[in-house]
Amino acid sequence: MADLNLIDFYKDAALILLGLHRVFPRKMDLFVEDLIGPDPVDEFGMHTKRHEACLGAMLWLADEGYLRYASTIRQEGVDQAVLTSSALVKMGVINTRPLTEAQLDDVPSFEAQERLTMAEHMRRALQSQSSEQIIQVMRTFFEPH
Repeated sequence: MADLNLIDFYKDAALILLGLHRVFPRKMDLFVEDLIGPDPVDEFGMHTKRHEACLGAMLWLADEGYLRYASTIRQEGVDQAVLTSSALVKMGVINTRPLTEAQLDDVPSFEAQERLTMAEHMRRALQSQSSEQIIQVMRTFFEPH
């Protein structure tokens, strides 16, 4: 079983990428709270480790070339984020390996192909709430090609 921090990272990364994919090519502000819910700060104004990890996932995705952003918004998120071209291409890759269960019966071939994209595999894995599926899909997404 993967470490809990990696499970959270894969889930956060999928949510971030899908959020940006949904509005592409528009830029959007990404807030940690929108992804993982409210995070009360402690008496010193510090966020929880979970909040810091989600923000870290945003910054890691940028460092690795999956998204661009204009600036950080304090420790709350990133401003004017957009998918990079390489991330957009990876999101649209048709993956016929059985990462998630795709219903392909009685649908036109174009729609069947769309249901096999990495973006759709991510959506189904998140909807399933299965850590194993999320890990499998995201590891496949991050594989170098």
